[in-house]
Amino acid sequence: MGVEKNSVIENIKTRRSVMEYIDKEVSDEDIKTIIDAGIHAPSGFDIQPWFFVVVKNREMMKRMSDHCKPRLLTMLEEATNDAAVEFKKKLSTDDFHIFYDAPVLIIVLGNNASVTADIDCSLCAENMMLAAHSMGIGSCWIGTACFIQDNPELLEELGITPDYRVVAPIVMGYPVTEPGETDKKEPEVVWVY
Repeated sequence: MGVEKNSVIENIKTRRSVMEYIDKEVSDEDIKTIIDAGIHAPSGFDIQPWFFVVVKNREMMKRMSDHCKPRLLTMLEEATNDAAVEFKKKLSTDDFHIFYDAPVLIIVLGNNASVTADIDCSLCAENMMLAAHSMGIGSCWIGTACFIQDNPELLEELGITPDYRVVAPIVMGYPVTEPGETDKKEPEVVWVY
């Protein structure tokens, strides 16, 4: 049986990380729809440990990016592969923005009291990215933005209390171009009958 157009499988296989966005806002209504898709993810013991911060303020995103860039450079100091070297060059420029100048950043936070919060919030984030893709909205998980966790001033301004930790910072917006195909390696699978 083939895969139907616009099926869940096709949506999963065609979603890509988007790093170039047109200058067009994502509506609050679309963001609410995307978050609603996220909260339908499974969670351990049905605790639903997530909390969301939606950032549309470009100046705030720039401040967050500026906070994270030096930490990323330090983290990548010893890395010598081609991708890391190229990324270090970008990080060293003033005009590079770790959020790729996207119009919106949605931070998925996990409740520290939940032992499965990281997994639960990751499932929630994947639902959100797939929902966005189905709506023609691109996304990219910016894991390196978790460095905002060590800035109490930024956390306070974002309304993030000590009860929560940053799990999945995701930028969203309308892509400049449709991302192309990627090669996926064949998985290693052990079958036990």
